[in-house]
Amino acid sequence: MGCVDCIDAAPGDLGMLDENPSAPAATEAAVSSHAATAPWWRGAVIYQVYPRSFADSNGDGTGDLPGLIGKLDYIASLGVDAIWVSPFYRSPMADFGYDISDYRDVDPVFGTLADFDRLLAESHRRGLRVIVDQVLSHSSDRHPWFEESRRSRDNPKANWYVWADPQADGTPPNNWLSIFGGSAWQWEPRRGQYYLHNFLVSQPDLNYHNPQVAAQMLDEAEFWLQRGVDGFRLDAINFCFHDAQLRSNPAKPLAERKGRGYTIDNPYAAQYHLHDNTQPETLGFVEQLRKLVDRYPGAMTLGEISCEDPFAAVRDYTAGDRRLHSAYCFELLVDHFSTAHVRDVFATLTARAPDFWPVWAVGNHDVARVASRWSCEGVEPARRAKLLNAFLLSLRGTACSYQGEELGLGEVSLPREALRDPYGVAFWPTFKGRDGCRTPMPWDARDPQGGFTRGQPWLPMPDEHRECAVSVQNADPASILNAYRAMVKFRRAQPALRQGTMRLLDSTAEIIAVVREHADQALLAAFNFGSAPARLTLPSRVETLSGHGFEPCVPGPGYVELPAAGAFFALLRTSKK
Repeated sequence: MGCVDCIDAAPGDLGMLDENPSAPAATEAAVSSHAATAPWWRGAVIYQVYPRSFADSNGDGTGDLPGLIGKLDYIASLGVDAIWVSPFYRSPMADFGYDISDYRDVDPVFGTLADFDRLLAESHRRGLRVIVDQVLSHSSDRHPWFEESRRSRDNPKANWYVWADPQADGTPPNNWLSIFGGSAWQWEPRRGQYYLHNFLVSQPDLNYHNPQVAAQMLDEAEFWLQRGVDGFRLDAINFCFHDAQLRSNPAKPLAERKGRGYTIDNPYAAQYHLHDNTQPETLGFVEQLRKLVDRYPGAMTLGEISCEDPFAAVRDYTAGDRRLHSAYCFELLVDHFSTAHVRDVFATLTARAPDFWPVWAVGNHDVARVASRWSCEGVEPARRAKLLNAFLLSLRGTACSYQGEELGLGEVSLPREALRDPYGVAFWPTFKGRDGCRTPMPWDARDPQGGFTRGQPWLPMPDEHRECAVSVQNADPASILNAYRAMVKFRRAQPALRQGTMRLLDSTAEIIAVVREHADQALLAAFNFGSAPARLTLPSRVETLSGHGFEPCVPGPGYVELPAAGAFFALLRTSKK
């Protein structure tokens, strides 16, 4: 998606920027003042941890909370503001934690509640905020609520999940499909009804049309607020409500079947998903959730929203100061990068949702790693990885980095027998699932398991990732890791990058150039995504900035030439009226 205040400019036009000598660099006092007045999450850098694959403390091959605690100094060394911890709740692990059987406990594979409390305390001691996943739209079929609900039509939890009678011929109530393949309805002989599951069969959807359910889920969220979390990443939040009339979805033409988190080979792409998610009633629940979170100063909400019209959805779900604080942007999670797509995203979001504060990401635990998705022939992978990280950290909004992006890790191709993801198992070989982006974090290049575990890792540790290990990159001043640290530090020192407006400039096809403005600071950030040098027109006088991890580009008279996979940062002066 994009950012507010993005405006296309004429070639070489910098709007309010003139040719006077550049404004001075931001002072430490100005940066401190900015940090004191803005909510912590606006402009923050959030580091996503997939705990199963981060660090294993006990040698069972699965990452855990004590392992994460042991790596907090590393995370703090990145300069990030917060960590987002993917699910660690008690679960049968059919979907590796996104199928919850107890919302108020830690699964033994990850540790204990005491371990979580220690994670919070140790993170806060290092100045790191902690946001946790909340999976509110569905539970595991092993949850006691569902086990009771499925027994009969008249028990106390009978209406806590979405149940419906079959059609006259015994088929499911409508044509809704599961993202993981097949019908979204599963027959339950004990009730003589179908239940709804938008994801796995073992992930039944909760019935938010029942007010008791909404109230209970708010209580589940408050349990973690009371323990001291700094906010929630809300998984599939727009799936909470379904169309109460159970109307079938209309068919989607073949030409439009490109996925948001699913492949064209998945029948899910064959429908417009108008009735199975993103219903207007969800906004009322979001407002209740916001009222709850607002009782805990500093806590924030970050929604994962994937639907037919994401630009309208992020606008609606974050409207005013009564709904979500922000939403997770999927529009840069595309399979193939193009500067045309990026420009279109910026322009469309500006027009459709001008007040939206985005959270940007170029990767996460559900998509192939960005170093492989956005590779460029003829460009050395390390240079490309540095460029992608710097680009992400220069956009208006909050930046979210997925573990390993600071190392430039690429996607891993696993043999079928090594797959663990049910999504990949179901769609092999056209889609190999999400395991390739979930392999263990490499810490020590000398260790056969990369320093991740003393045992057999739950997914293989590839040799190519050990070569990118933290131990190797820490020692190399020119590494992707140290460039990432430099760029985060640079972002933190520039109020315009953390909080400023953003305007997209006209440029050659290979370059994305933006101007970030905040108070008296105007900062130009330009990125060459091409495989050859490219030229950007400049005003006649700029002050080149350093400290961002890229080799300096020396401007010529009215232009600057960026090398392949190069970046350029400069200060400009705003006009005085």
